[in-house]
Amino acid sequence: MIMKVKKEYFILAVLILALSVYLYFRRQDRAQYELPVLEEVPVSEIMKIEISKPQGPVIALERKDEGWVLLPEKYPADKGKITAMLESLRNLTLSALISESKSYERYGLGKEDKIAVKAWTEKGLKRDFEIGKEAPSFQHTFVKIGGDARVFHARQNLKIRFGQSVEDLRDKTVLVVNLSELEAIELHDGKTSVRLIRKEGSGGEAADQASWESPEGSVDDTTLSELLSTLSNLKCSAFIYDKTKDDLKDPIYTITLKGLENHSLTLFAKDEKNRNDNPAISSQKDSPFLLSGHQADRIMLNLERVVKKP
Repeated sequence: MIMKVKKEYFILAVLILALSVYLYFRRQDRAQYELPVLEEVPVSEIMKIEISKPQGPVIALERKDEGWVLLPEKYPADKGKITAMLESLRNLTLSALISESKSYERYGLGKEDKIAVKAWTEKGLKRDFEIGKEAPSFQHTFVKIGGDARVFHARQNLKIRFGQSVEDLRDKTVLVVNLSELEAIELHDGKTSVRLIRKEGSGGEAADQASWESPEGSVDDTTLSELLSTLSNLKCSAFIYDKTKDDLKDPIYTITLKGLENHSLTLFAKDEKNRNDNPAISSQKDSPFLLSGHQADRIMLNLERVVKKP
């Protein structure tokens, strides 16, 4: 019995010793790779962002007035996507050391895969890091910090936010209309036209709720309301880069909106290159763009649906 108790104490002592040795070396190991703590950068102070990828040109973004533009063309950038990007830059946080071996390809940080990101304030460069693959958890990303050869885990899936193209980052809004200020609407389908005028007494209502009349017949207010709702904040599916507005000829549908400000939207026939989308231009955009077939169907209404002739 005494021998059995001594044996149990001996085993317990060995376990305690082994645990103590493990904890000691674990503390030593942690001390050797203390994670860099990155200074938080206020969003309001970030003035310029540069994103470099192995394929394609460098994407440069610059703060302008209340928004951001893509250089050098100064295309307005999508507010929501830039806000998400700025938040990641503001609070970039490293959560673990992953590798010191310099085997970058396995983490998507090789020359052919990595995304390099830099951000400046008026005081100079404040963020400089490289983005690799998203981690298996999809909650982290493999990254390298400028001047440090090691690979770390950073919080968030940064590749989704910074791996976008110029087209992805452009603001796709092509027409914004204050419906309450509309006084007249003209629709032209390439052959005939109808003109709609806001009825007196409905001036205090938004255009999609107001009453309308037309010299050509009775107005279907429900159909018109759906059209105006689509036009009030219209976004395109993509921009056209190999043509100017003047290159597009023979419109098949034109909408003119008149009020305190006048606006117009013109659609063109699908072609061999754009079999599913309609090229279009807007008085509010310098670039031509594409509207999906679904969008075009909601806009290019049969005029007899809008105005029923007597």
